[in-house]
Amino acid sequence: MIFEPLKKGDTIAFFSPSSPGTVTAPKRFKRAKRFLESKGFNLLPGNLTGKKDMYRSGNARQRADELNDLISNPDVGCILSTIGGINSNALLPYINYDAFKQHPKIIIGHSDVTSILLALYAKTGITTFYGPALIHSFGEFSPFLDMTWAYFKDILFEKQSLPYTYKMPDYWTDDFINWEEKTKDKTLNKNQWITVNKGQAEGRILGGTLNAISTITGTEYMPLIDKNTILFIEDTTKTAAYMERLFSLLKAHNYFENVCGIILGKHEQYDDQNTSKRPHDILMEIAGETDIPILGGFDCCHTHPCFTLPLGKKIRLDATKQIVSLLEPWVE
Repeated sequence: MIFEPLKKGDTIAFFSPSSPGTVTAPKRFKRAKRFLESKGFNLLPGNLTGKKDMYRSGNARQRADELNDLISNPDVGCILSTIGGINSNALLPYINYDAFKQHPKIIIGHSDVTSILLALYAKTGITTFYGPALIHSFGEFSPFLDMTWAYFKDILFEKQSLPYTYKMPDYWTDDFINWEEKTKDKTLNKNQWITVNKGQAEGRILGGTLNAISTITGTEYMPLIDKNTILFIEDTTKTAAYMERLFSLLKAHNYFENVCGIILGKHEQYDDQNTSKRPHDILMEIAGETDIPILGGFDCCHTHPCFTLPLGKKIRLDATKQIVSLLEPWVE
């Protein structure tokens, strides 16, 4: 599926598939809306905006209905998740996949929304986008807000010449401060990607937050992972022990034998539990001997800034030279 690029005057709708961020982070939510409106977009709230049912925005059926309504709305050009959570997988039996086939549109988010993005792709073959979320990303402060916006605009506003190569940001941060109001500047960490395992591969990019992938692995909602797949995985606030658990799940499902490459995103607020083991160290320990190329530290994740990545599109991974390039068009 190739989409028309977004342009000023288009309608961007937003939905709350899990956490009620429009209620729990009202200042950041308002700031994010104001930012996108300043870029010339009309914003359409999903019907659970401003709603809160304890830990979630509504029950599973209500949250799916919110998304289905936006999918079927002909005025909507893009659907943006407000934030993640831990319960987006509960929506999957109730999503109207036929409507998404009939009315395909750009849908984008990250974190727990991974399960929805992958399920839509698995059921329809239509590209979905792993990238910024309304509150988390566009409610952020400069300079990281401007960097994330530039990557978002690059992917969704203009037809790019191919191959399109992601340029590593100079800086990144995972500071847990300034969620609602800015009290100080976040740390500008000098960026560095990591060659975990040398080599090159070409294949379709699939993945997202690994903890969310674990909720659909082995089900009809997980796309086929095969030798034509470059697996992208990232996570947030996990311990070394928890990452061993998640990587072991991939091992149990033969992912390390079945994919042609792996891209590991930065891990926000990772706790190594005094082991000195980084996520890619644990990954290699669990994967064992492998000759597939593996790149670590990629900036499409919970940290800021965040790339926009079209899931299901063919990419080239050169882990040796630390280059990631898109090879197929996604807008025209």
